[in-house]
Amino acid sequence: MALLSVLTPVLAVVLCLVIGFMLLVRSREMETTLTPPGKTAGASKTDFRPWVDQDLQDDTENTAKEDEDGDWVDSNEEEDLLHVPYSPPRYSEETMLQRSKDLYTLMNQRRTVRFISPEPVPREVIDNVIRTAGTAPSGAHTEPWTFVVVSDAETKHKIRLIVEEEEEVNYRQRMGDKWVHDLAKLKTNWIKEYLDVAPYLVLIFKQTYGILPNGKKRTHYYNEISVSISSGILLAALQNVGLVTVTSTPLNCGPQLRLLLKRPANEKLLMLLPVGYPASDATVPDLKRKRLDDIMVHI
Repeated sequence: MALLSVLTPVLAVVLCLVIGFMLLVRSREMETTLTPPGKTAGASKTDFRPWVDQDLQDDTENTAKEDEDGDWVDSNEEEDLLHVPYSPPRYSEETMLQRSKDLYTLMNQRRTVRFISPEPVPREVIDNVIRTAGTAPSGAHTEPWTFVVVSDAETKHKIRLIVEEEEEVNYRQRMGDKWVHDLAKLKTNWIKEYLDVAPYLVLIFKQTYGILPNGKKRTHYYNEISVSISSGILLAALQNVGLVTVTSTPLNCGPQLRLLLKRPANEKLLMLLPVGYPASDATVPDLKRKRLDDIMVHI
């Protein structure tokens, strides 16, 4: 009996520890289950920052989804591509050097411009720069881009209202003090007058997957990288014809703009570019670019 009286408190303590451990494990399982994808369990609201728009999660790896969904096209169903000879122009070393300098000089003049003239721009010029952007390489040549060109004044104003509403929330709440402070020197805020003024708005959508005429889906490999490369070529094409833009990436505006422009669910907004001539009184920050030694490593 004496031994039992001594062991009883010990057994009670052990039992309490076991129960407590089981409750802790159960609590963590529930927390994991309830945590939304892309957010860290236990992170406070202030810890979460939309550094990348939630509408732009890179979903290139669709293998598991494709295996479960019978609507995806089998690569064996696609015809083999004919290969043809390729002989691009070849220049002398002297000409190559001069062309490389000329292109650098042209592109080094490219600046982000927020003061855009309402002066009309020929539509054919815009068509040609979009064609140029469409020459970009893409994963498995899927060309996963859609360029929505808006010149209608009413639609441009609706876009501005959507962007400014979300951008004000971004600046005041989502982005955090450090981000807003880093932007202060550029004198930018949530007011986007150029969205009304610029003769064209080019909204660049990435197609997360393709939809074939027969309704089947086609994987778009590295769709975000492919569309980003295409966007870079578009910026160069605009600079080549003397037009300016600002690479606008309005956070959390994608779903509303997609709905406004009647784009399908497989398209996600990547970038918004107001396009036109620079205003006569346009100014830009006096920024300096890094030296070649700071951006290149030659091995």
